Amino acid sequence: MIYQVKAKFNYDKAREFYRKITDGTVADQEPDGQEIVNSMNRATTDDSGEVSWTELCFCPTPLQHERTTLYDNYFTDMKIEPVSNHRTIGGRSFMASISPL
Repeated sequence: MIYQVKAKFNYDKAREFYRKITDGTVADQEPDGQEIVNSMNRATTDDSGEVSWTELCFCPTPLQHERTTLYDNYFTDMKIEPVSNHRTIGGRSFMASISPL
């Protein structure tokens, strides 16, 4: 199922999160690592700092594995709702906003 996610990001951990997403650490995580990377590359952020993205997940509880292995260490106030398809959510690129370069 595809979910739309909105959450607050802990920008104090941006460098660590960015490294894990871009250095292969997350991509190598089974079974959902590459989908997490793809989701973060789709993610956008708005002026309030809220991050939004869509993500494919097969967990019985939406994003359960993703949250326990990664997201709960970096995001708070997650709101997750089912949607029919991936969608482009307005805002700035989240990954570009946390890039250390």
